[in-house]
Amino acid sequence: MRLVHLDLKGAAPRVSYLEQVFPFLSQLGANGILIEYEDMFPFKGELEILRSPYAYSEEDIERIQQLAEQHKLEVVPLVQTFGHVEFILKHEKYQHLREVERFPNSFNPHVPNTLALLKSILAQVMEKHRRSTWIHIGADEVFHLGEGMDSKNWMSRNKGDVGTMYLKHIKEVLAFLSAQYWGLRVLMWDDMLRKISVGALRVAHTCPTAGPFLTKYAESGFESVWFASAFKGTTGPTQTWTPLSYHLKNHLSWLKVMQALPRLAPLHFQGIVLTGWQRYDHYSVLCELLPVGIPSLAICLQTLVNGGFTEEAKRKVLDILGLESVQLEQSTCEGRGAFPGVEIYHMVEQVNGHLKESILKALEEESAIKGWFSPYHRKRQFGNPRNMESFGSKVLKLHEDWESFVRDLRAQLERIYFPDTVEEWMEENVNPYLDQLRDLVRDYR
Repeated sequence: MRLVHLDLKGAAPRVSYLEQVFPFLSQLGANGILIEYEDMFPFKGELEILRSPYAYSEEDIERIQQLAEQHKLEVVPLVQTFGHVEFILKHEKYQHLREVERFPNSFNPHVPNTLALLKSILAQVMEKHRRSTWIHIGADEVFHLGEGMDSKNWMSRNKGDVGTMYLKHIKEVLAFLSAQYWGLRVLMWDDMLRKISVGALRVAHTCPTAGPFLTKYAESGFESVWFASAFKGTTGPTQTWTPLSYHLKNHLSWLKVMQALPRLAPLHFQGIVLTGWQRYDHYSVLCELLPVGIPSLAICLQTLVNGGFTEEAKRKVLDILGLESVQLEQSTCEGRGAFPGVEIYHMVEQVNGHLKESILKALEEESAIKGWFSPYHRKRQFGNPRNMESFGSKVLKLHEDWESFVRDLRAQLERIYFPDTVEEWMEENVNPYLDQLRDLVRDYR
């Protein structure tokens, strides 16, 4: 299985955009999607507080699944059940379920309400995903586990460690899922398991940087394994442009592990998830938007399908994306492109490559601005018109050009994203530079 991860805890696309993207995923070689809903799921009743104002409707969730089915994509919902639950624990209503009172990252597994809450969250998500045969329970990066008073007391009473305590909670979640949903198969991230001994894992047992971990999991009684790569969203929390060769290398490394797997451990290789993080966590800024990451995703999927970035893989990528060529080291693509969101791809490239640079150049390098229109002049509103005219028309033109560009960019973003995403992206990536130019033009006028 080749699952593409849709991380909806930031820049969740409108369903109309997914309608365009799903056929592409299928053409490129994906056969499933891993959907991390977080606050975009239409929670009801007691849980309604968890919904974003722009959450998908129940009809949207149904439409997403119909689209997936139409394009032969298996849908695997992802529900965080231990760490990365800021979207739940930030609410006052659920604050008492935090492992450490100050931090909204992780559940306290000893409060009975934690499991009760998780059961109702999982039940609501599964009720809307009756066709799914897999679910992903997250369970990665359970920060501060073992630091709360309840955990310390539990460990001393049970002569246990953080690992056994972690597994106890995971087993409770699994027991609920296997009792409620017959035949449902469960996925989880493995970073917390890496620290746990074979003995503890074997007792608990009802990806990895390869070798040692794979052997350990085989010895612990696991029969099959998945890998997780990344096509975007892992090279920095504020990254706006996807580095192509970095992500290609990541997939080539995983191909080596897949080929070596039979020698490394007697495990069945079940599939790979191509992760595409949209934020590092619920509180961090947005990283690369999905349309910006599509060329990278295409390269990565075709690399997996062809067992390398062969000539055939390259040809198919260019063909499907409507591009003329790809420069891996420069992370650029030549050609107009014909993939969903290609306008945003090109416009973000402009913002990235020229916006900041052109504005700072005008403001910093223009000696007439520095000499006759300094912050001191502007604050006191005086200046020599002769010197001001020498830079005026140039600055006004630069301002007008960027404002008109930004209007187009905003219109393109609004076609794919909800207003909160558009606002956040502009505030993070455009306004810090354009506002300086806007202020200068206002003072000049």
